[in-house]
Amino acid sequence: MADRNVARDPWQALRCVALTIAFVTCIAGVGLLAAELHEETIAAWDRYIAATEQRVTAELEDGERFLVLDFQEDGARLRREALAGSLVVERLHSVDERGDRFDVPRGTVQHWLGAVLVPNAELDDVLNGLQYDIPPHELQEDVLESRVLSRDGDRLELYTRVQLDAPMASAEYNLEQMVEYVRLGGGRAWSWVEGTRIAELDDPGSSNEREKPIGNDSGFLWRLKLWWRYEQVDGGVLIECEQVTLSRGIPRLARWFLAPIINGAPRSAMEKTLQGMVDHLRPPAPSGG
Repeated sequence: MADRNVARDPWQALRCVALTIAFVTCIAGVGLLAAELHEETIAAWDRYIAATEQRVTAELEDGERFLVLDFQEDGARLRREALAGSLVVERLHSVDERGDRFDVPRGTVQHWLGAVLVPNAELDDVLNGLQYDIPPHELQEDVLESRVLSRDGDRLELYTRVQLDAPMASAEYNLEQMVEYVRLGGGRAWSWVEGTRIAELDDPGSSNEREKPIGNDSGFLWRLKLWWRYEQVDGGVLIECEQVTLSRGIPRLARWFLAPIINGAPRSAMEKTLQGMVDHLRPPAPSGG
């Protein structure tokens, strides 16, 4: 039977070999072929962040509503899910003044929103834990090590070594961040985080470990900005994270393979971060007796 099939289609075996080579080459190319960060990509990122910050500022000044969820069409449902103990993770998109989505040449912007309830927690305890008591490498499993570089009141400069995992790919980074906490009173607070230096590591953990040229690496993480909101509610503290990242563009021919990596990594990181918040900020259960 096998011989007759080959005779009927003599090119079948060659096509299978070609597809296999293309698949392996694509996989290898993710790690071996660098992506370059271009000025036009940075300019598009800056426009995206400016539009996002304008929206965030308006929401924080609303006076009544506070969480991003409160401004979403199905926010009431999502808030109920978070209050019930679910990890809520939704994709967001900022738009320009005409209401159109931004074009980011040679880059991909990932914009995610996550929310989770820390049961039985008090807002002051949560903020003090994040600022002083619990280092990021204990809070998040993708943070391998961390330290405070400087501190000025509620403003911190942090170093973290981060491992980014995605289907069939991983990378480690030296990441420096600026962080600031703002306590609004009335059971509300917020903070922002910005990656100020992001350097991917080549051969991490080996004697040959070194930083790749910034902006000329695998392109999985080029820029990072986050906004956190914290609200005291019945039953604990509702924590919300809005995360925006910039990564490499996805070539059309490799989209079937690269898209799950580029799209899946930020969502996975968000879920791990939210779960870490619950695990480490939840107060211990009272002892019996």
